[in-house]
Amino acid sequence: MNMRAVATDEAIRISAIIEDCRHLEGPMLPILHKVQAEFGFIPESTKQVIAQALNLSRAEVHGVVSFYHDFRSHPAGRHTLKLCRAEACQAMGSEDLAKSVKARLGIDWHETTPDGAVTLEPVFCLGLCACAPAAMLDGEVYGRLDEHCLSDMVTEARR
Repeated sequence: MNMRAVATDEAIRISAIIEDCRHLEGPMLPILHKVQAEFGFIPESTKQVIAQALNLSRAEVHGVVSFYHDFRSHPAGRHTLKLCRAEACQAMGSEDLAKSVKARLGIDWHETTPDGAVTLEPVFCLGLCACAPAAMLDGEVYGRLDEHCLSDMVTEARR
């Protein structure tokens, strides 16, 4: 498939998403969520298309994408591990767990392991404050984490 066909396919998919959400009040966030669901991230090329469709500047769309931590500018790994960075989790040792998992994976926040298995992201509250420290792996939340539990989660995700 040539690059023109890929670009046309992407444009058709983005146009369909925009048309599906354009009627909503405040359509930018629903559009961005659907674009990310479709592509796994927000391609840079979509920002101008969305901006034009909503009569906004590209900078305004970029500002929204960069403000919200859940939007990605590049594809995530096969698994996404989110570690809570809120105060309750910090008080219960999440900083040490974060250092450990970063060292184990060999990556930092918002990075993906070279094998494409795991993307590590911070999150600022999973609502499990009473069960801190907490994490989310592929949408499933885990509380009362310790080094052993987190290690098992990473091992499972890397398989």
